[in-house]
Amino acid sequence: MPTDNSKLEAERKRLLQMASRIVVKVGTSTVTAPDGTLSLERVEPLMWSIACLLAAGKQLVLVSSGAIGLGKGWLGLHPSRLRDLVTRQACAAVGQSLLMNTYKEMFSAWNVKIAQVLLTAEDFSNWHRYINLRRTMEKLLGLGVLPIVNQNDTVSTAEIESSVAGNRTAAFSDNDRLAALVMSGLEADVLVLLTDVDGVFRELPAKTGHQPQPEVIPLIVEVTPELKALAAGPSAGGRGGMLTKLEAGEIAMNCGRMAVIANGRKLNILDRIFSGEGVGTTFLRTKRIRGKRRWITYAADVRGRVTVDAGACRAITQGKASLLTSGVERVDGHFLPMDVVSIVNPDGQEIARGIAACASQEAEGILRNKITGTEKMQLDSSPHILVRRDNIVLMEKS
Repeated sequence: MPTDNSKLEAERKRLLQMASRIVVKVGTSTVTAPDGTLSLERVEPLMWSIACLLAAGKQLVLVSSGAIGLGKGWLGLHPSRLRDLVTRQACAAVGQSLLMNTYKEMFSAWNVKIAQVLLTAEDFSNWHRYINLRRTMEKLLGLGVLPIVNQNDTVSTAEIESSVAGNRTAAFSDNDRLAALVMSGLEADVLVLLTDVDGVFRELPAKTGHQPQPEVIPLIVEVTPELKALAAGPSAGGRGGMLTKLEAGEIAMNCGRMAVIANGRKLNILDRIFSGEGVGTTFLRTKRIRGKRRWITYAADVRGRVTVDAGACRAITQGKASLLTSGVERVDGHFLPMDVVSIVNPDGQEIARGIAACASQEAEGILRNKITGTEKMQLDSSPHILVRRDNIVLMEKS
């Protein structure tokens, strides 16, 4: 009888070999050399593997970091200068053109057409822009074009402010999450995150000495708090780290897809992954959140917060009800119809997220009328719905 592990291993190999739509993310530590120049010896073999996958009939999206690092090297700036936000934006403007020019020269030799797609958090947090993005990306893939995606750091500060300030409050503060959101939106089969380590380690590697690296976890079916506690901080050149990769892998799993974290410096790494070889760490799919509910959970910025009473809390979490204004105790923040809001219980714990059916100003007006007892009688027969049930996603308890 096959063991559970052997079944999971067989499923991992089958899914990788059958994958038809793939998102590959390469990190700054893979793209750039220590002196800030492009690392051709690492990048060119990876791009060749991507060209071969395209020739085999696969659809690919490349999410590439490295613009800020390349810009810093081209301008001859000391790393300490990158603490300034505007300097990082200037480096991104310089480096992005260098990055795309290199990719164009490489891929043209293999008859691969490319397209540049620069994104900001708003492209994911606004439902209409999100749909337009999906349509454009689908058209590019249908035309046989390789979209090359990066954050638009030149005009958007939210993504790079987090690395300057040392926090991660943005909708996506690194290209790991961006790649996961692209994978989610396109319903790609596999997300591959290429970095400078072999995968997720079972224990933290030694910081000094010549001790061997810890053992890599080959398969992950649940991202536990213990795993997140093991995650290291950002790498020297990038702004992500293993924690952001774990979060990206978790998004892939919850979308019913899979992710692989592997060492982008290893020879033929993409060929080995998609031949089914057991390299890196694979996140195997679990549940699947569909369509708009997936967007509410992961892609959308939360624009406001709604505190509900105990009765509304039970109705939402147990009775699968819509959120009526009659169950609202407080409205915080400014939001418009179709914005995503956080729904919290009387203790302030988030129980759900949903798409608002009305603006915060209207909701606050109804709430004031309810509190002062001046609400009109006709509202009793036609209660106001703040968030419809089919636009509510329950949040898991941590």
